[in-house]
Amino acid sequence: MASLIASGTAHVVGVADPGAEARREAARLAPEADVVVGLEELLALEPDGVVIATPSALHAEQAIAILGLGAAVYCQKPLARTGAETRRVLAAARAADRPLGVDLCYRHTDAVGGLRLALAGDGIGRVHSVDLAFHNAYGPDKAWFTQRELSGGGCLVDLGTHLVDLGLWLTASTRAEIVSARVLAGGEPVDPDGSAVEEFATAEIDTDAGVRMRLACSWFLSAGRDCVFECTLYGTTGAVTMGNLDGSFYDFVAERWVGTRTERLSAPGEDWGARGITRWAARVADGTGFDADRARGLELVADVLDRIYDAAR
Repeated sequence: MASLIASGTAHVVGVADPGAEARREAARLAPEADVVVGLEELLALEPDGVVIATPSALHAEQAIAILGLGAAVYCQKPLARTGAETRRVLAAARAADRPLGVDLCYRHTDAVGGLRLALAGDGIGRVHSVDLAFHNAYGPDKAWFTQRELSGGGCLVDLGTHLVDLGLWLTASTRAEIVSARVLAGGEPVDPDGSAVEEFATAEIDTDAGVRMRLACSWFLSAGRDCVFECTLYGTTGAVTMGNLDGSFYDFVAERWVGTRTERLSAPGEDWGARGITRWAARVADGTGFDADRARGLELVADVLDRIYDAAR
């Protein structure tokens, strides 16, 4: 919210949160806003758009309610817990003809921008394989993440959503099939229909772009650092890769590999965290309507996650 205010693309008219401490912080950041407890009170203020940052189980119904009143939505990932829920939200956004954004924030890093430029220039030939990893060594910081009824899943939903999105988007894939999948907690298989959620997940995915994606994500893995984030695309004449620096969740670099040579494609240190939300706010201000291409991408990511859990069963 602070970044959105600083960008000048939106004026905060209201903030809703059930927690008193959060409301106090909101009042400090947006002193002119009405600070309320619930969504109904917030919608009574007739905002042009609403940002949803609540537990995952609430996202779909809240988004549908907001869109139903004609306001745009920017939602923390995942947009919903399942493909079926995702399609309900997309139908509501289509009916309202309003912008729907999801905080797939790593798309907006300079490192991913470097990968896209290299791929567009045919700098690595035909991409045939993608390796994706996201490990959070200390795990989620809120208890609801480990409660399936609130989260919809574990590290695969929390972290794997970003990996699946990047892999499909960077390779322009429109269909995917699961080759293998595994979800574990404490080193043991987890029932995707049970109450426990996974702390470790792997999957192999084949796409209609002729690409095999290998994905791994985890909470609490002994990684020797706070975070591991890697996205590497291998082509017939080279490779491009992005990764985080020194265990950071925020500093990334991208490189091109040709044989034994390395070329730097981006530098760390940029402030990228608010790029997604400010671009969404600009679309709301411009009167932009529903984006069918974005919707197809969101639906595909949700369906791939569903199928990974199905394969793990």
